[in-house]
Amino acid sequence: MNLEKLNNFTDEQATHTFMQCCTSTTWVNAMVNARPFADERAIANQADLAWQELAEADYLEAFEGHPKIGDVSSLRAKYANTKELAGNEQGLVKEANDDVLEVLSQGNTDYEKKFGFIFIVCATGKSAKQMSDLLQARLPNDKATELINAAEEQRKIFQLRIDKALAEG
Repeated sequence: MNLEKLNNFTDEQATHTFMQCCTSTTWVNAMVNARPFADERAIANQADLAWQELAEADYLEAFEGHPKIGDVSSLRAKYANTKELAGNEQGLVKEANDDVLEVLSQGNTDYEKKFGFIFIVCATGKSAKQMSDLLQARLPNDKATELINAAEEQRKIFQLRIDKALAEG
């Protein structure tokens, strides 16, 4: 998809495309309604602006669109909606040893229990060990800090997915 194609999509097609990038309905609607975009920078800027204007419930809705890092069954179920652009984001997790995956899995459980949402990290290029270390470093935070951290990681993720969508034919 290129910029011209995105600008000319029906609302339904644009909604589908942006939903692949982020599953916050409010964010997706803001992106669909902001078209046409002058250039790729305008898309990136609008994506960030729309993200900054969301409420906590919108962030939590976006987080729900992600699988737990390292949880294979969760990956299959939750990636069903975003699989077109999320495909290999956790590729290095598959190469991790069982000990690292166990620590990562337990960390995810502890994190979700403490904060009420799953651990969100922009996983592209990170090993399971790196993600596990990041998770452990963030676990002592309070919920307000973690909501900010998770929202920033989600922002990185949707920016990567937008770039990937525009790069595909």
